[in-house]
Amino acid sequence: MPANLPPQYYEAEKRYRLAREPEDKIAALQAMLAIMPKHKGTDKLHADLRRKIAKFSQEAERQHATARRTGFYIKPEGAGQIMLVGPANTGKSQLLASVTEAIPEIADYPFTTQTLIPGMMQFEDIQIQLVDTPPIGHKEVRIMLANTLRNADLIAIVIDLALEPTSQVEATLQGLSEARIEPLTDDPSQLTPGSYPGKMFIVGNKNDHPGSAANVKTLHSRYGQHFLILSVSAKEGNGLNEFKSTVFRELNIIRIYTKTPGSKADLSDPMILERGSTVEEAAESLHKDFRQDLKYAVVWGSGKYDGQRVSKKHALQDGDIVEFRI
Repeated sequence: MPANLPPQYYEAEKRYRLAREPEDKIAALQAMLAIMPKHKGTDKLHADLRRKIAKFSQEAERQHATARRTGFYIKPEGAGQIMLVGPANTGKSQLLASVTEAIPEIADYPFTTQTLIPGMMQFEDIQIQLVDTPPIGHKEVRIMLANTLRNADLIAIVIDLALEPTSQVEATLQGLSEARIEPLTDDPSQLTPGSYPGKMFIVGNKNDHPGSAANVKTLHSRYGQHFLILSVSAKEGNGLNEFKSTVFRELNIIRIYTKTPGSKADLSDPMILERGSTVEEAAESLHKDFRQDLKYAVVWGSGKYDGQRVSKKHALQDGDIVEFRI
């Protein structure tokens, strides 16, 4: 019996043949399975696809295990995970040390960082995880970093303002591209098929160096339309408060505080939600049953007045205090 496969199947098969990473091959194979009609003529093909999925699943797990053993995997913690990426000796380790309590090795020679080094950055009443990475120029590093970078909430491209900046940014973007990570864009059609969109911004470090101002202008002229650009000196402390607030803003999150009727609000441990989240989404993040049982909420902050009764669909804002009524 002929398989009679639809055109969409062959499109997925093409993606499978072009895929280089196990996860991408698995995704394409699963798409082929979902599209494939089920009858006796496809039984053998169905079994073959299942075997391939099992094979590539084992390969993906081996890669992940290797990354964990060699220190190229960091479990996300805090309100978000930001990867510090860039060429050698741009001051990524100094930046990590200046805004967190991490103690990475800092030196004037390249390739000091050999593995991933995490640190927790305090921003007001929350903590955000920053991760220092080895220079991305080496193929082995790109392979080991690929999955971790793809899952990060934000990528900070750190370059040295004491040196010509464009070549540093281009080298970093090229390294990310070879790991199949491209800058997030409003138009998904601009992404290379099979690539992963990543939210990025550029940090020009060492702005205390003579001539750095001209290199900041070069960055804005060349990349200002596509990237947010910050100028800091991790060593001298210039611009670090702006760096922290920018990271928080770019994570696109809000802090929500809860209170129970008749009690004061708990201002010590905010809920972290995606910007634009509603009252019912906040309720669900507390407990899966809350969303179903929720009647309304009382909000201090984004309401027209403090203590306003709002509906489930009310969009919350950063700093709101919410009292759920179920």
